[in-house]
Amino acid sequence: MNEEQQLAQIRDRIDELDGQLQDLLNARARAAQDVARIKLASDPDAVFYRPEREAQVLRMVKQRNTGPLGDEAVTRLFREIMSECLALELPLRVGFLGPEGTFTQAAALKHFGHAVKPVPMAAISDVFQEVESGGCHYGVVPVENSSEGVVSHTLDMFLNSPLKICGEVTLRIHHNLLGSNANLGDLKVVYSHQQSLAQCRGWLDRHLPLVERIAVGSNAEAARLATQTPHAGAIAGSTAAELYGLQVLAPNIEDEPGNTTRFLVIGQQSVPASGDDKTSLLLSTRNEAGGLYRLLAPLSEHGISMTRIESRPSRRGNWDYVFFVDINGHREDEKVALALAALRQQAGMYKELGSYPKAVL
Repeated sequence: MNEEQQLAQIRDRIDELDGQLQDLLNARARAAQDVARIKLASDPDAVFYRPEREAQVLRMVKQRNTGPLGDEAVTRLFREIMSECLALELPLRVGFLGPEGTFTQAAALKHFGHAVKPVPMAAISDVFQEVESGGCHYGVVPVENSSEGVVSHTLDMFLNSPLKICGEVTLRIHHNLLGSNANLGDLKVVYSHQQSLAQCRGWLDRHLPLVERIAVGSNAEAARLATQTPHAGAIAGSTAAELYGLQVLAPNIEDEPGNTTRFLVIGQQSVPASGDDKTSLLLSTRNEAGGLYRLLAPLSEHGISMTRIESRPSRRGNWDYVFFVDINGHREDEKVALALAALRQQAGMYKELGSYPKAVL
């Protein structure tokens, strides 16, 4: 058998597999529609998006994956399948910190898939308000970056918001230098968000030391300005490059290769346990010696790992602070429930912001 005959056989096999895949995808979609019918028959206001169920499915996808496709690729494919199936039940409106082309939009699409309706918002507070009012089913907001620290505005919003944390997304941040002209030497100004300029400071110092740097509200806004301003470039992601028709003049210019941003998914419902969860809390303690130690002691006593703690002004008085705490486990887990009960007794302010699945990828 010659090479052409071998290739023809393989291509026939691929066509056969493609047909089987298509049949199975449609069978899965019909099963999703059956789920919707059953839910609606018993509850006209049924919730179709189940974060804990999706996390369990994606973990199983990773566990049974044997290659040659990598875990990330297979998980991404199944995320899109679930997104399309969910859209047959109820198309989700997801608010995000806009405009279009931001990393927050990329995080929303990574978590929910491309079958949702992403809705750009001008400010983090607008995302909270839109979800609280029911204009969007969920929202996605940045909360911390591995090199630049926490996003204070997001934490502050939880002080008064009734919304729950329903999930988290981690996104590797790759910054690109974008422009209309391929010649770096022609650049006189570079636009970007303040954090992105900070995350690329070393590269800019080495390669564009004399070029003016101007901070703007978002990287997407920077890309838009780069299309309208002569001799201007922008630091933004690949999504913004595609959206605004800019060339990538230099890819991956971030100073920290592992630069990662964590985003929170906010919504109105509590999320059942998925088997690998986090719980986020808002706490305050009396302003006295050893107060924080005594406040957090129940976590140690019950063997609960605290993965993060941040302090923020409480806005109730000068030098009065609240603490945002992340712990491993779900509030329904036995040890976590015991620790939370003790925390509730010890804390001056106690608020559970949500238990939710850990980011799968």
